[in-house]
Amino acid sequence: MYRYRIVHVIVFIIIVAISFNIDYNPFVVNDAETFSNKIEIVSKHEDSLYKQIKQKSPEFAEAPQNAVIDRVWKKTPGRNGIKVNVDKSYQQMKENGVFDKTLLVYDQVPPEITMEELPPAPIYRGHPEKQMVALLINVSWGTEYIPSILETLKKQEVKATFFIEGKWAKNNADLVKMIKEQGHTIGNHAYNHPAMERLSSVEIREQIAQTNEILQAITGETPKWFAPPSGGFNDQVIKIADELNMKTILWSVDTIDWKNPSVSVMMNRVMGKIHPGAMVLMHPTDTIAQGLKPLIQNIKEKGYRIGAVGNLLNEER
Repeated sequence: MYRYRIVHVIVFIIIVAISFNIDYNPFVVNDAETFSNKIEIVSKHEDSLYKQIKQKSPEFAEAPQNAVIDRVWKKTPGRNGIKVNVDKSYQQMKENGVFDKTLLVYDQVPPEITMEELPPAPIYRGHPEKQMVALLINVSWGTEYIPSILETLKKQEVKATFFIEGKWAKNNADLVKMIKEQGHTIGNHAYNHPAMERLSSVEIREQIAQTNEILQAITGETPKWFAPPSGGFNDQVIKIADELNMKTILWSVDTIDWKNPSVSVMMNRVMGKIHPGAMVLMHPTDTIAQGLKPLIQNIKEKGYRIGAVGNLLNEER
């Protein structure tokens, strides 16, 4: 009973206090701050600079582009559009008080159709306006050159995509782990480098699935990307890879390093064909071990970023 009396007394005191404070409203939190925020929003919207940014923003907008099945390049990723974020752009410009298009802040607008929604098809390149390049390194031999290639990629701060043969991975698990630990993407290059287009559907599935099992056991991840050996494929290969949740990757620029060209010949060949969205095919060869550093530097000097295949093929600008 004593406890209840204390509660009643406390409630009574609170009621009396509220009744003598006619300005108090228990349902409004920090009324002054809310009022201040409203004033700031109103004044911002009335600011001629804010109005100018809002008026000009459509001039700088770009519509998103959908992923398509191109007649030549087959499955091609879409590209995000952009629109001006008026509020953030205003925050960037209000100190100087004048419109400056270099200070505009953009939001990216995704396309309606992504690559995920397209039917199975090979992928040869990224979006043709994306200022980015991916290095594809197919591995089924050339073991002795892998450490040197990894060292160069590390020093140049570049991530590549290694498509690894299952049989090679089984015999070189430590190198596969090293590739993974250095942040590179690992893809599937079939089990023992067959001509995939000549195999039965059962054999195709086995080549891809067996390699996935080996790579998953070594890295803890199942690959999402499949590169058919020697670029050999048919509709059946593409379909089965898709059923295994994998996209089939080819290339748009070839080093032809397996012919052992000089570094200068290899570089001239690549730099003469490099383009936005390029996927550059190479192998662990002496030419690549010696020429990878200058090749990367030349590609960067052309204004391209270099990244893994997943980054090249997403819709991000």
